[in-house]
Amino acid sequence: MRILVLGRTGYLGAHVADRLGALPDVRVLGAGRSPGAGFGIDLAADRTERLVKTLAGAAPDAVVNCAGATGADPVTLAEVNSRGPAVLCAALREAAPQARLVHLGSAAEYGPGAFGVRVGESAATRPVTPYGATKLAGTVTVATSGLDAVVLRVGNPVGPGAPATGLPGRITALLREAGPDPAAVLRLGDLSAYRDFVDVRDVARAVELAVTTPGPLQSVLNISTGEAAPVRELVHGLARRAGFRGRIEENAGGAPGSARSADVSWQCSDVTAAERVLGWRPARQLDDMLASLWEAAPRSGSPAP
Repeated sequence: MRILVLGRTGYLGAHVADRLGALPDVRVLGAGRSPGAGFGIDLAADRTERLVKTLAGAAPDAVVNCAGATGADPVTLAEVNSRGPAVLCAALREAAPQARLVHLGSAAEYGPGAFGVRVGESAATRPVTPYGATKLAGTVTVATSGLDAVVLRVGNPVGPGAPATGLPGRITALLREAGPDPAAVLRLGDLSAYRDFVDVRDVARAVELAVTTPGPLQSVLNISTGEAAPVRELVHGLARRAGFRGRIEENAGGAPGSARSADVSWQCSDVTAAERVLGWRPARQLDDMLASLWEAAPRSGSPAP
């Protein structure tokens, strides 16, 4: 089985490719903009005709789209998150119409949730940021493409290798820099929002099942833990793991608690459909995610892996 993974070198893409590569009789083909990509694909800029040729050369049995922009400007977000899935679907219809497409969406597509309520896939989508809006556009394109496709609407991923562009990775880097200094102060924004965190390795397992489960599948599936935790719990949990002896100041005019979804005080997904359709359940809870994130983070003065 040949599986083409777009965004192979990214945070989610690397975990997905490693998981798929461990399967018997599977060959993982990397695709993206990096020089080391086996197949050069830029979903933000490639014309459909060029992408058709590339996909025909790869001859994939399945395509996993992990490519996406998070903290970029609105134009870049639209190019990568909205245009990208559209041109990918158009090219697949010509080059590999029988291939299974697994696209990674985001729980940010839902927008604000009602406190204490788990949101199912049929709920109204009301994104409040360009990130959420552009991810939603990509999801709609994939879900209505007519292809053998499924969107995995992922919660807030945490785990080994989390990048500093997201809150878990950023807090980890700050704690590594602070060390055990009792005089250290972490000045952060509001940490009161609730988020449905999910281990990145559980996301990779969900992708494996989405690729290998016979179809057709439900067009959108939530992938998260189905449990919301305060962002504050993530920050203080990491601080305990780090042996941090300093002080954490909230609402101190520092980095925001959640840059991409500051107006969403509650986010929690209903994941029962993923269990019914894929046989998937989250295997790791927040403490496990934080332990693996901290253990894998580079020490101060050490090069990143």
